[in-house]
Order: sequence, then C-alpha cells, then structure tokens
Amino acid sequence: MPPGLRVYWQPGCTSCLRAKEFLSAHGIGFESINVRERPEAAGELAALGVRTVPVITRGADFVLGQDIDELARFVGVTEQRQQLSPDELADRLQALLAAAGDLLAALPQARLATRLPQRERSWLDLGFHVAMIVHGLLEAAHGGTLTYEHYERRAPAAWVDAPPTLEFLRATSARLDAWWRAARGQPAAMLTTYFGPQTTHALLERTAWHVAQHCRQLEYLAVEVARVPDAPRLAAGMLDGVPVPQAVWDREIHP
Repeated sequence: MPPGLRVYWQPGCTSCLRAKEFLSAHGIGFESINVRERPEAAGELAALGVRTVPVITRGADFVLGQDIDELARFVGVTEQRQQLSPDELADRLQALLAAAGDLLAALPQARLATRLPQRERSWLDLGFHVAMIVHGLLEAAHGGTLTYEHYERRAPAAWVDAPPTLEFLRATSARLDAWWRAARGQPAAMLTTYFGPQTTHALLERTAWHVAQHCRQLEYLAVEVARVPDAPRLAAGMLDGVPVPQAVWDREIHP
C-alpha cells in the first residue's frame, strides 16, 4: 500500500489552514501533525531538509503547502478558479491594511499582550504580522527574497501599545503604493520566495489572502473575544475574490 499523506502544520498559520481545507474539500485524507504538539515533527522535517510549514508528505516525497497550485499537482487535482486582476489585488491589499489598522486600534490596550493559542504571537504581534506579510512581498519585489523569517518576526519589545504598529501599517501602505505605481505594468515578473519563484500577480494574490485572513482574526478578537462595543467590521465585499480559508481559525485550536 502506498504511504498516506501527512500534513505538518502549526496553529495560526494561514497557509496551513488553507492547505488542510483544500485536501478535505477534495475528499483527500491525511494525517494531521501539529508541530507544536509533536516533538518528533521537527526531526522528521529536518530529515527532508525542510524547516517551514505547511509541508505535505507522501513517504519521502513532499511539497510546500504555501502554493495551492503546487499542492494540487502533488495530489493530482485539477484546480480552476478566477483571479482578481493585479490592480484589483493591489487596491484590495490597501483596503485590508487600513482595516487591520482600524481593528488593531479597537482592541483593548490591556489585551494586546495576550498570546494566541500555541504561538509566541500576541494580539499586537498579529497586527505587526500583517505589515510584515506585505514587507515580504516588497522585499521580493525589490530584488530580494521573501523569507519564512518575514512571517515569524514579532513586534519590537518596546512597542507595548498600538500606535507604533499603527504607524508601521501606514508606512507599509505608503511603500506598497509607491512600488505598485512603478511595477503595475509587469505582473508576470518573477519574484523569489522561500517556497519557490512566483509571478508578481501570484504573490500579490497570496499576500492579499494572507493579510485578509489575519484581518478576519483581528475582527474575531475584537468582536467575539474582547467584545468591544461598536467594534469595526470588515466592509461588505472585502473578501470577495480573495481565496481565504473557510474557517477563521484551525478547528483544533482557536482563542
């Protein structure tokens, strides 16, 4: 019997959740391995020469789950979907950055240091992470590499309240705008990432849905956990055409 699929993931990882949902939606069974709960998982990934998640394995073969198209090819699924245009994605990303700032500003100061389940990331770090996702895109767009470390960085220790991160989000929005004004005519340009080369269009889409998912989580924290009166909500249509996961959190783990 051929070996079954194993999915290595960690809580709060948007790509992990999307990869698991993709497999489930296509009726493909897999063993779910939360690397935060399985001490041996790090050694198993290291044996493959991998240190990031999500990773989907079949025996000695594996694929990085950040790219759903690659995952589809790995499991033999033909995936067809409509994509927003690059200009639409850039505009949506700007709207999402603004929404992230509004939601972060609404969270109670006393809750900003609260940790998300099984992660070192706090509520404040989640807002910082949104900006870093876009910084990773811009790093690749300017000739560098989008690294896994872009996604793992936390807010500086001195940033104990929201204003520095809010300013960081605004500065990130300005950098994104300046870049796209110059780059919008080259959506097929190839960019370097830790999960392989990506077109500008593809990485814009991935960045948009990654940010959108975390905006959903910030909204959940404000509305469902902190119960902020009159908390801001994501605008109607904000998620249209952006392939976010169905769930806001992993069903195994949520705040």
